[in-house]
Formats: sequence, C-alpha cells, structure tokens
Amino acid sequence: MNRFILALALCFCALKVIAQSSDTTVEKSIWNVQTGLLGVYVNNEYRLSNAFALRTEVGLDAGFTAKANDTKWGLIPTINIEPRYYYNLAKRAEKGRNTSGNAANFFTILFKYNADWFVISSEDNVITENMIAVIPKWGIRRNIGKSKFNYEAGIGIGYYNYFGSDRKYYSNPENVAVDLHLRIGYRF
Repeated sequence: MNRFILALALCFCALKVIAQSSDTTVEKSIWNVQTGLLGVYVNNEYRLSNAFALRTEVGLDAGFTAKANDTKWGLIPTINIEPRYYYNLAKRAEKGRNTSGNAANFFTILFKYNADWFVISSEDNVITENMIAVIPKWGIRRNIGKSKFNYEAGIGIGYYNYFGSDRKYYSNPENVAVDLHLRIGYRF
C-alpha cells in the first residue's frame, strides 16, 4: 500500500511538472522592429511547438569602410529565416521572470540571403554580390522593464558564399562567417 501511495504521489508530481512546463510556451505570433549598429529589420516569429518558433525577417544590413579621412557606408537588403529553439522559457517562468515576447535564451540556425537588388550608399556605382550564409547561433532576448521594448544579442560561426559573378576579391578562402548581433527592438 505504501508503494502504491508513493507511486501515485510521484505521478501527480510528474503531471504537475508537465502541466507547468506546457503552460509556458513560445508565443503564437510576434511582430518586431529591431535596429542595431549594423542595420534595421522587421521580423515575425511564428510558433511551431511549445519551444520552437520560425523567425522570418527582412531588413537592411549596414556596412562601413574607413581610410584616413574617408568613411563610406552602405545598406544592402537581406532576407533571413531562423528556426529558433527557446530552451529556458519554463525555467524563467518558474523563477517569476518576464517571458512575454519569447524573452529567453535560444539556439538557432540562421539562413541569410543578401541580395544585389539595390544599395543605399554614400558612394555612387557601388556593386554588391548575392550572398548566402548558414550560421548556427546562440542568443538571448530580454524585455526592457514591463514595456514592449526588448534587446537581443547573439553570436555564431558558420559558412557563407558569394555567387552570381566572377568577382572573387570579396570572399576569403575559408568562407567562414562570424555573426554577432546586438539589437534593440519594439514588439507589436
């Protein structure tokens, strides 16, 4: 009889843990505008499961060059797709921390496409190349107070490749892509 009561108590504890972890899930759909030192972006995160979201993003990536007294800048269109795994939503909720807007740590794989459609630049006749990148990343998102403002940071190392031209001077021989993003955003 003692074993039965112990087993029953363990089952209730397990159900409680499962119920608590299923209460805290990725939000169904989030629209966000973000900016950082290197661009401006509009994105949407759509829930795929309790801990997975698919982030789609369009924006303008920024680039700068500086030589002596000459600084040049440019904005290039980008399209990004990221399946994100938010691995500590339930743990943050249990500690009473704000998880609205998917404010948690995440793992993702960034699929990035920089297009050669146009360039907004300080120089005339700037040429860009089509570029694709695949970059596994780790990151965090946190809310700023109780507002809809948030910040996000992430880092990853992956692969990139330019295509569509015979100009080879843009890419390094290893095609290693390092991605570091620091952004502030507003959630709708």
